[in-house]
Amino acid sequence: MIRSAAMAILFATSFVTHASEPVKVKADPAKGKVVAETICVACHGVDGNSMSPENPHLAGQIEPYIYKQLSNFKATGDAPAARDNAIMAGMAAALSDEDMKNVAAWFASQKLKPESAKNEASLALGKKIWRQGDHRKGVPACAGCHGPAGSGMPAQYPRLAGQFAAYTEAQLVAFRAGTRANDPESMMRTIAAKLSDAEIKAVADYAAGLR
Repeated sequence: MIRSAAMAILFATSFVTHASEPVKVKADPAKGKVVAETICVACHGVDGNSMSPENPHLAGQIEPYIYKQLSNFKATGDAPAARDNAIMAGMAAALSDEDMKNVAAWFASQKLKPESAKNEASLALGKKIWRQGDHRKGVPACAGCHGPAGSGMPAQYPRLAGQFAAYTEAQLVAFRAGTRANDPESMMRTIAAKLSDAEIKAVADYAAGLR
């Protein structure tokens, strides 16, 4: 009898504990499409294939990475946003956490229309940095985090294959200057600080041609 009562109490306690845990709602790409059509379309296109190198392609990007970047554009309480961009701050401010997860799922599910490498003269340099890095400078291979084919690794390292070379270059320059500082453990700031303009341009162009 005592054992039965104890088991009943244990079961009831377990039920209450599990009932109080928040239910994780799976992101809804269909709802994300609505967000894309109303808020993101002008800069990134409905399907995440941007028409301008100033605005990155988001189609096929890693879902948690998109969500993280959107979150980083939003200020939290009195703390400033982790990424400083007036346009994106305004856009992200209008999105709820659910909206950000949904639109991230939508863009991640879309097919990228990739760019291509355009500078044959720097292709060998870009390939070397991507695959081998530069041990003399302490620069690791880009492939170590972003993958040999540039597909990225969830959730911290984005897909760079097929991205606008000009956009990737701009982000590396921003990391080097410290004007972008939302990289884990200052990793990209440390690496970019060791790269010359020519090296940044070469590796960005090489990444654009990866598949």
